[in-house]
Amino acid sequence: MKTTFEIIDDQPDFIIVNKPENTNFHDEGDMGAGFFNTVKDQLAQSNSKAKTNELYPVHRLDKMTSGLLIFAKNSETATAFQQLFEQHSIQKYYLAISDKKPKKKQGLIKGDMAKSRRSAWKLLRTQANPAISQFMSYSIENGKRLYLVKPHSGKTHQIRVALSSIGSPIIGDALYGGTMNENLLHDDASIKSIDRGYLHAYALQFTLNGVAYQYIQAPDSGTLFLSKPLIQQLTSIGVPWDLSWPKV
Repeated sequence: MKTTFEIIDDQPDFIIVNKPENTNFHDEGDMGAGFFNTVKDQLAQSNSKAKTNELYPVHRLDKMTSGLLIFAKNSETATAFQQLFEQHSIQKYYLAISDKKPKKKQGLIKGDMAKSRRSAWKLLRTQANPAISQFMSYSIENGKRLYLVKPHSGKTHQIRVALSSIGSPIIGDALYGGTMNENLLHDDASIKSIDRGYLHAYALQFTLNGVAYQYIQAPDSGTLFLSKPLIQQLTSIGVPWDLSWPKV
């Protein structure tokens, strides 16, 4: 099946794209090209007169996660983005939904991460090289909560592990114990699979070569992400970088 994607911004040195959910970033062998190579190939086909068709990944998203991704168009810009990430100068914001009551409704989740079982990770009490995530949460409907998460590090599965650690695994995230059946959300007699994993890369803010860039992209798929209560809550929250975040 052909992967479709939306270009959010096309700058001379980089592009911002909206990655669909349930799409692996890297190639999956017999399953076909991953998202990165799909974007690269489709851009090359649409711009055959370009002097170069190079594209450089500067960060990635999990297969279940949708939302904003940056790709550099040359090695110099790729290096510049890598430096911005290393300096924690790129602000990222994610949306997630859980139907489990959290141990706390906002604050800081901080700790080292270690491999667990079944390709999962776990949060430790130690702080040698910790994953750091600020978060706030908002009630939306029927016991579900919307989480706005600001990670300060880029660990594998960081947000998924962080929310699981406070007792609120993400809906549709089977690896970390998230609800997978619709009937568990609605007390419906029929059993249907959840339509997606409810994690979305929502906003980006950074300065590159002296120019400030800001992007916000609401989810465009998933019954819960498209529900009226969630859309109203996002409108009420406003711009994420203008919020009073919990202290790090």
